[in-house]
Amino acid sequence: MSISLRKITHQVLVGDVKVGGGAPIVVQSMTNTDTVNVSATVNQIIELATAGSELVRITVNSEEAAKAVAEIHNKVRQKGCNVPIVGDFHFNGHKLLEKYPDCAAALDKYRINPGNVGRGKSRDPQFQQMIEFACRYDKPVRIGVNGGSLDQAVLTRLLDENRQLLHPEPLAAVTRKAIVLSALESAEKAVELGLAKNKIILSCKISNVQELIQIYKDLSNRCDYALHLGLTEAGMGSKGIVSSAAALSVLMQQGIGDTIRISLTPEPGASRTQEVIVGQEILQTMGFRSFTPMVISCPGCGRTTSDYFQKLAMDIQSYLRDQMPIWRTQYPGVEAMEIAVMGCVVNGPGESKSANIGISLPGTGESPVAPVYEDGEKTVTLKGDRIAEEFQELVQRYIETHYAASPTNVNN
Repeated sequence: MSISLRKITHQVLVGDVKVGGGAPIVVQSMTNTDTVNVSATVNQIIELATAGSELVRITVNSEEAAKAVAEIHNKVRQKGCNVPIVGDFHFNGHKLLEKYPDCAAALDKYRINPGNVGRGKSRDPQFQQMIEFACRYDKPVRIGVNGGSLDQAVLTRLLDENRQLLHPEPLAAVTRKAIVLSALESAEKAVELGLAKNKIILSCKISNVQELIQIYKDLSNRCDYALHLGLTEAGMGSKGIVSSAAALSVLMQQGIGDTIRISLTPEPGASRTQEVIVGQEILQTMGFRSFTPMVISCPGCGRTTSDYFQKLAMDIQSYLRDQMPIWRTQYPGVEAMEIAVMGCVVNGPGESKSANIGISLPGTGESPVAPVYEDGEKTVTLKGDRIAEEFQELVQRYIETHYAASPTNVNN
C-alpha cells in the first residue's frame, strides 16, 4: 500500500503532545458541557481522553467559565489524566485572559478565530493582546478561520479588488482566498508580535467538502505551519462521518494535515466520544496510525440469514475498544491486530487466514461448525451454544501470548 509522504511543518508542542514536524497525526475533540459546570466538564474531558482524544478543547466564553478553568485543569490532573486542555476563545478572549491569569496559565493552548477577535479599530489591538498573553505564558495558539465567521474586513478587501478585474472571479473563489489569506495574515502578525512559528497551528474550516480540499491545498502550498484539519459543521450520523472522511482522507493522502477533529453533531444523549472513534478509524483505515484492533466482518447476504455473526462482530469490537485503555500499556502493539468475523464459507476461511485470528461462522444450510484460524493456520473448530464466548476467550489468549508487556515488542 502506498501512502503519500507527509509535508513537514513546524512542530508545535501542546502540553507533551507533538503536533506537526513529522509526528503522528493527532486526534482531538471538544467538550459540549457548560464549562462553568466543573464536574461535568472534568468527567467529559476524562471520557474523551480515555477514548483516545490526545487534545481536548473546552469553551471559555464568560468570566464564570474562565474562573473554572484552573479548577478543571487541577481536577483532571488529580484524576491521573494528563491530556492537554485547549481554551476556545471568541469575542472576549483578550479580556478573559487579562482578568484571569490562572486561566491563561492553566490552558495548554489558545484557540483564536480572527473573524471573532474584534471589529474595525478594535480588531488589531485585541488580537495583539491575545498573542501577547500566549507569549507571556509560553502557549501555542491555533489561529482558526471559519467560513461562517470569516473576517469581513479581509473579504471586503478582496471583493473590492476582484471588482476591478477585467474578468472577476466567482464569489466562492474569492471567499476561499479570503479564508486562506485571513489565516496567513493573522499568523504573520502573530510572528511580528513575537510568537514563534513553532507556536502556531492554522486551520481554515468550511462545511463543503470540495471547497475545504481546495482551501487546504492552497494553504499548505503557501506556508509551513502545522495544520489542523476538520470539516466544520459536518452534521449528524452517517452524513457527518462520510463527509468528514471524504474531505480529510483526500488531504491526508496528499500529505496535508497534522491534527484532526471530527465535528459531528451528536445524537441526543449519545456519547461525545463518537467523534474521537471516527477520527481514529479514519487514520487507522488509511494506514496512518493504529489505535484499536480492527474487526474485519462481511456485510451478510442470502447465505447469512442468521444475525449471529453480526452480533459476534459487534460484541468483539466493543470488547476490544473497552479493553484498550488497559491494553495500551499492558500489550504494546496490540492496536495493529486484525480479527476476522465472517458469516459463511465463501470468503470466511480466506479472510480468517489473512487476519491475526479469525472465525468463519456457518451460513444458512452449512455444517454447524466454526473453524478458527490463527496466523493463517486452523487451530480449532468451535461448535455448540458457546461459540461466541469461546472465540472471545481465544482472542484474549492470542493477545496474551503474542503481545508482551515490553516497549520493544512488535506485532507478529
